[in-house]
Amino acid sequence: MKLLVTRPAAQAAEWVQRLREHGVEAEALPLIGISPPHDVHAVQAAWGELAAHRLVMFVSPNAAEQFFALRPAGIAWPAETLAGSPGPGTTRTLRALGVPAEAIAEPAADAAQFDSESLWQQLKARDWRGASVLIVRGESGRDWLADTLRAQGAAVSFVTAYERGAPQLDAPAQALLRAALAAPRAQAWMFSSSESIAWLETLAPAADWREAAALATHPRIAQRAREAGFGTVLECRPALEAVVACLQSFET
Repeated sequence: MKLLVTRPAAQAAEWVQRLREHGVEAEALPLIGISPPHDVHAVQAAWGELAAHRLVMFVSPNAAEQFFALRPAGIAWPAETLAGSPGPGTTRTLRALGVPAEAIAEPAADAAQFDSESLWQQLKARDWRGASVLIVRGESGRDWLADTLRAQGAAVSFVTAYERGAPQLDAPAQALLRAALAAPRAQAWMFSSSESIAWLETLAPAADWREAAALATHPRIAQRAREAGFGTVLECRPALEAVVACLQSFET
């Protein structure tokens, strides 16, 4: 069974490569568009204040990539500032961008989910009273971690490092979508965001997904796929081995 990876283009390409190395027939069909923020100066200013923060939390690989893309020349990651990551994808991106491994806080490798709640399990033993925390994200997002840190006495601020928007499907992606609509049983959809499902509904408003299968990397996303009408929805952790195993269960 072919697996359609709906993450934004950069992450979709990485996932497709890694899945193919494990024998999975995977194709990228990005369903969220990513663009630079409207306020570039706010991101550059945030770089100048990094050392004042005890924690800088990156909500996704896109947050890390776009934030570092606007790094002013000559600024390195501060030695005393912790970089927060909700999962291995963001961690890999931060490492590739030069953040030392010892400066990164992330969920345990065997965490049931890779999200803010799992990251908090690694952070909650610290004293957050009076600490400054910056959350790097898109133009909006969940406030759970911010609310939790504030309840522990931290001062939390946000910076918008990128904008999310409609996907811009190239010719191969358009062909993949047409094929999926024509033969819904021939592939499974990998969803790592509820927003990607919403954009799929916009792109194919009349589609009947009752015979289609979806692989969701979080319970909230799985519920959104069921609401969209997918007949088969499986949940799995957003780890390569888990995705491969989950896909195999579709085929047996």
